[in-house]
Amino acid sequence: MNIQQLEYIIAVDTHRHFAKAAEASFVTQPTLSMMIQKLEDELDIKIFDRSQLPVQPTPIGTQVINQARVIVSQVKQIKEIIQEEKGVVQGVFRLGIIPTIAPYLLPVFMQVHEENGYDIELSIEEVTTAQIIERLMSGTLDGAVLATPLKNDKIKEHPVYYERFFSYVSPRETSLYAKKELEEDDINVNRLWLLEDVHCFRNQILKLCNLRKRKSSHNLFTYEAGSINTLVNIVDNNSGLTIIPEMAINELSETQKKNIRPFKGINPVREISLVTRKDFLREKVVKIIISEIKRSVPKALLDEALKENVVDI
Repeated sequence: MNIQQLEYIIAVDTHRHFAKAAEASFVTQPTLSMMIQKLEDELDIKIFDRSQLPVQPTPIGTQVINQARVIVSQVKQIKEIIQEEKGVVQGVFRLGIIPTIAPYLLPVFMQVHEENGYDIELSIEEVTTAQIIERLMSGTLDGAVLATPLKNDKIKEHPVYYERFFSYVSPRETSLYAKKELEEDDINVNRLWLLEDVHCFRNQILKLCNLRKRKSSHNLFTYEAGSINTLVNIVDNNSGLTIIPEMAINELSETQKKNIRPFKGINPVREISLVTRKDFLREKVVKIIISEIKRSVPKALLDEALKENVVDI
């Protein structure tokens, strides 16, 4: 078994086609097929089911490929660590970011990264928390920006900033809208618009409002949105309320900002971290990205005293 063989099975898994994988690996198809066959013979397993089109990994093959991605990633890290020790910080950093952060952080963050002039290519993808964890473990992501704590002993968390939660209330909610601050008991489950289940932000809102313990009556509509912007638009054009993170307020019009209400007596926040696998060793790159994220958010969000008010996921 050698690194090249592992790179070949990763290529086939990526392209699900031997000829395309060979082309992407800059070798002939017979060479690639022979090397993979040797690996299968050595391991005494079939990594790919060649009877299917496109080619599919076998169940055991999927496990081998996932481990191969981690191994190849770690080998590449060795070269990058040596370069960093020499003062050369460069290469690709594959970064995931959850949808409830991306629209508010990325535009400024990308500008800051470009201005810094580091020779670090950021490959950024917007993915859910569950997908991020899976892809960190498989080695297809190097790090991610998301809400923590995750309580996962295979992941290292680097808390970066703390973002408060605010209510966004429709003017049609007359009694609620008249209040300058809202209490937890003001949040009526029958009037609250939420994100769909795949978002960890939804879980935080449910815990913040203690909604799992409440019973809901019949509603004319039930809708779970895919973005915070959609929730805001629904509230604007219908009624009810939703909960939004602090940085989303910057995207609102002056009229919409009048619909914002803080919470009374509590200051709920979400912790935003850069996370990596525990075996990710490119510390200088991680420090650079953390620094750039901090430069991309309002200074008020960097107050570590807010940590005591973090809402669990």
